[in-house]
Amino acid sequence: MKAEYQELILRSCGATSLRMGTTIQTLWSGYGEIVRVHLEGCERSSVVVKHVKFPAAADQSTDLSHTRKVRSYHVETHWYQNYSTSPSCRTPACLASCSHGDEMLIMLEDLDVAGYDQRRTSVGDKEMRACLSWLAHFHALFLGREPAGLWPVGTYWHLETRPNELEAMDDAELKAAAEHIDRILSNCHFQTVVHGDAKLANFCFSKSGKEVAAVDFQYVGGGCGMKDVVYFLGSCMEERECEKKVPALLEYYFSELEDAVDKDVDFAALEKEWREMFAFAWTDFHRFLLGWMPGHWKINRYSKMLTKEVLHKLRSTH
Repeated sequence: MKAEYQELILRSCGATSLRMGTTIQTLWSGYGEIVRVHLEGCERSSVVVKHVKFPAAADQSTDLSHTRKVRSYHVETHWYQNYSTSPSCRTPACLASCSHGDEMLIMLEDLDVAGYDQRRTSVGDKEMRACLSWLAHFHALFLGREPAGLWPVGTYWHLETRPNELEAMDDAELKAAAEHIDRILSNCHFQTVVHGDAKLANFCFSKSGKEVAAVDFQYVGGGCGMKDVVYFLGSCMEERECEKKVPALLEYYFSELEDAVDKDVDFAALEKEWREMFAFAWTDFHRFLLGWMPGHWKINRYSKMLTKEVLHKLRSTH
């Protein structure tokens, strides 16, 4: 890591020295890494540094994927610098950030030290409810708020940013309906800010599994809260579990949302609209998967059933 970045870390934390720790993960497509940095001589024992370095090989003028990723890191930096959440939807505090040429650095509080040191690859109801509660409080906090400086429409699979995947799709009827589905979701009366990549891997749990914090805000932006909910549920359950568990988990999400929204919000109207959007949001993600990775395990009977339902609805309204 460059000397000036090390100096920034020392200065921001008032530390006397630092030691590079383990790499927590490498970033998608070789765009850098997330590392833990150990500190001496200050209150913090460690920080987490997201160090982005754009690969020299990327053709910056024509590569849509590269352009999307660069924008996503700018959005994430803006998010950490300008937005804050509440303890009910905990995120790491941003301690410093900078960008220089083809490099960017975001220095974050170490959530492991803050008590969120567990990662889960499979979860039960307790953990799923913790994440759904986080999402409900997050959506309530930003309900009706303009996503200034973020993606106008959040989520990494948003149709406008994924023309190649749409082109690659085989399902002709869903392909033809894709814009209509996107428009229906974007025209919801109740809009909020969505996390945009709310998969299980982006939640950090407390030892008990009851408390949770979220990371990775590259695709945070405007949208209907159901986009996060369906993506989260689909990231931790297979088709049989979805069929069995989704109704009760949705019930729980809406009860948490009702507790969290301002009292002047017409909650009955919000719940009615978003429940109607559940199948549309699920179908929207299914559309992306069909074009991106047709053999993906999430392309299952449950997804196909919801997609069929949505396409039938669209046919009958025309």
